[in-house]
Amino acid sequence: MSRICEFSKKASLVGNRVSHANNKTKVRLQANLQDKSIFVPSLGRSVRLRVSTSALRTINRIGVEAYAAKVGLKLA
Repeated sequence: MSRICEFSKKASLVGNRVSHANNKTKVRLQANLQDKSIFVPSLGRSVRLRVSTSALRTINRIGVEAYAAKVGLKLA
């Protein structure tokens, strides 16, 4: 499974780690992804998703079905 959020499509970024001497080293910045089992009322069961923590906050705020409809994701 790739490290991409299924709702917000957040993924890894590439940046620089900069030391005090201004030496730059490439570093991969990972998105804060969590594997969660989220209950979907219309299906009557839980669905396992890999979501970012910001997407999880949005799911808690507006609901999983409303957020899935907003981003065009089909829950099955």
